[in-house]
Amino acid sequence: MTAKTQYVKDLVPGQPAADVFCLGAARLAQAKNGPFWTLSLEDATGQIEAKIWSPAASHYADLAPGQFVFVEGQVGAYRDRPQINIDRLRVLSPEEYTPDLSQFVPTSAEPPEALLEQLSELCRAEISHAPWRKFCAKVLSHPEFRDRLVEAPGAKNVHHAYRGGLLEHTLSVARLVLAICGRYPRLDRDTLVAAAVCHDLGKAWELSAGPARDYTDAGRLLGHIVITLELVEPLLKKSGIDPELALHFKHILLAHHGEYEYGSPRRPKTAEAFVLHFADNIDAKINQIENAFESDEPGQWSPFARTLDRYLYNPRRAPREAPEKSPKPKEKDAQCL
Repeated sequence: MTAKTQYVKDLVPGQPAADVFCLGAARLAQAKNGPFWTLSLEDATGQIEAKIWSPAASHYADLAPGQFVFVEGQVGAYRDRPQINIDRLRVLSPEEYTPDLSQFVPTSAEPPEALLEQLSELCRAEISHAPWRKFCAKVLSHPEFRDRLVEAPGAKNVHHAYRGGLLEHTLSVARLVLAICGRYPRLDRDTLVAAAVCHDLGKAWELSAGPARDYTDAGRLLGHIVITLELVEPLLKKSGIDPELALHFKHILLAHHGEYEYGSPRRPKTAEAFVLHFADNIDAKINQIENAFESDEPGQWSPFARTLDRYLYNPRRAPREAPEKSPKPKEKDAQCL
């Protein structure tokens, strides 16, 4: 098989498509004239929706996320977004095709290993309470945790949905809560930062790494909040952390989704729990907004953002200029008394 030459970011309506992609999602549905497939084709540059219409759809019985497929079709548009109408599709077996995963798995702009080191350094520099500092160091240096964190996405497809996305999101949330603590010094800074570091730890077990980024059995049955508590509980017991601090820490983790309808087992009942909830929400929303636009050009509207239930606008921004320096006060003339 020849090297991959077509990438999602380069596909525009009106051109043919003929290359290897990874199936991010595959759903068979029924229309009046027969079955049809709705697929998500992915590579390292993004994802594009594709359709196999009836009667051709009936030729494909076993399409599943994570498969590598050779696709031939035509790029069209649907709701202002490119979409491939597939003429032919072939599932590639592991024997005939060994993918270069760097071509198919999107990765954070900054290497995940560097993000993990920055998060570790933040804990060393910003957490003053020794038991919390040691606890976070154990979490981030734990061999199994470390390997999974480097590979984990921040979500399946809503925000930070790429390799290193979980670490990028966690580091951003930790920095946000630190900024908020600077404004509200009565907050329990150390417990809050430790919770920010751990709040989405379970996502590294909730979602599979690699091209599929699908939910694991544990992810579907328990969810990342419960998984997180199971992961940190043994380390908490060995850490020597005051039981009341540990209890508050666990409440912050349980409440970080904010409301029951968003999957939160508990609603926030402390200031720190509210802070983590809002910091988590802010970072997730900003990431969705930044990824909604085709380019950075100001003055454009995004395609409809389903997860935010609206179109988004990219405004022109005021130029950044150095602030004017205040003039020095004039020295008063010396006077004789």
